[in-house]
Amino acid sequence: MWIATVALLGAFVAVYLTLYKLGIVGTIACTTGGCEKVQASRWSTFLGLPVAAWGIGYYLSVLTVAIIGTDPHLESDRRVSGALLALTTWGMLFTGWLNWLEWRVIDAWCQWCIVSAVLVVLLFALSLSDFRARPGSTAPPV
Repeated sequence: MWIATVALLGAFVAVYLTLYKLGIVGTIACTTGGCEKVQASRWSTFLGLPVAAWGIGYYLSVLTVAIIGTDPHLESDRRVSGALLALTTWGMLFTGWLNWLEWRVIDAWCQWCIVSAVLVVLLFALSLSDFRARPGSTAPPV
């Protein structure tokens, strides 16, 4: 349930950023001063959609798999834990790339992107812990 909760928080952040990018939210609350620059950059769109919209899909996917994993028939199934670990690993890689772009290319930091990155790292850590706790886990020690 912790994974589901964190994923839901991430979805809220991604919805907020998507609404801003689409012009539905007029101004963005930002204490770093870089949110507008990041959101206006060419890197704020990926394959024709706002990056934050991809984030909504990501977080809802993690949320869905986490909720499916609460089914009593599946709670000890390593496939659910493996799916969560695969999703969150992908999320870590994509978030790492986006943060690198903020740092080295855009030269601005968005506080909401940082919040999202922290949530993605937390999801990965929780998923790895869950996967390693399953019987028969072959995950290497960290």
